[in-house]
Amino acid sequence: MPETIFEWGAFVSIIIFMLALDLFVFHRKAHEISVKEALAMSGVWIAVSLLFNLYLYVDLGSELATQFLAGYLIEKALSVDNIFVFVVIFSYFSVRPIYQHRILFWGIIGAVVMRGILIFAGVTLIHQFHWIIYLFGAFLVFTGLKMAFTKEEDIDPDPNKNPVLRFLNRQQIIPIIGFHDHGEFFKKQAGKWVATSMFVVLVVVETTDIMFALDSIPAILSITTDPFIVFSSNIFAILGLRALYFAVAGIMDIFYYLRYGLAFILAFVGIKMLIMDLLYIPIGIALGIIAVILVVSIVLSLVRKRHKMFDAPAG
Repeated sequence: MPETIFEWGAFVSIIIFMLALDLFVFHRKAHEISVKEALAMSGVWIAVSLLFNLYLYVDLGSELATQFLAGYLIEKALSVDNIFVFVVIFSYFSVRPIYQHRILFWGIIGAVVMRGILIFAGVTLIHQFHWIIYLFGAFLVFTGLKMAFTKEEDIDPDPNKNPVLRFLNRQQIIPIIGFHDHGEFFKKQAGKWVATSMFVVLVVVETTDIMFALDSIPAILSITTDPFIVFSSNIFAILGLRALYFAVAGIMDIFYYLRYGLAFILAFVGIKMLIMDLLYIPIGIALGIIAVILVVSIVLSLVRKRHKMFDAPAG
């Protein structure tokens, strides 16, 4: 592991600076995010991620830089599936667009912490017990097949089925009320602190992200088990997820075949893990295959959309 405290410091400093800029400058006041603003934000996050990738190339060499890029691309691609679920969750709870950024901001902060724990646990397990990599591989193949045959409408955001909320209610840790007029997570009622439905949405988003992390982290571990590369590529990708959500949430139905592309990617990296001791697939080839799958699924989706437009009866 060639990284030093300097690389970790540079990474953490960039993340803290970008989050502070996001929270205290660009989104100091709650407002509805326009597509134009979201595209600009997404462009900034992608640019910062690629600049960090360039820094790794200059400082640590091409191999680790390529691993970072592959990990970033995998997580970025898989995070698109999060957007499908976020749309369902926000629609289910009738969360106004003006408050959606607030939920996603704090949800992703929590995701950074949880993914850090899962990543370092996963890396430690692989280093201690090599055979676990085969379990990860089989799990990814299974998840890819499941994703290919699961419809978006099968996703159920019902809070009564969320294990965290059920635990909070059962233990009566904090009362939960059913409104969020001003976007608050907590408020005082009759002299006691209670949680609003905004907090419920935040918990659902957080626990949903943990489920997605169980897919994406093993996928990146198929590329490298270097904790710094796995963590930094994962975090850069998910921190840009909020901007990506506001940029494409309204047009997700256009990318009909993207879900199948993501399923292929999961299956591919799962197979890569299963056969890694028999056949080594160079990182450059793996990156190329992942990129081709994404491009093909997007192009096919756009072609399908175009054909549907031409085939639609004149109104």
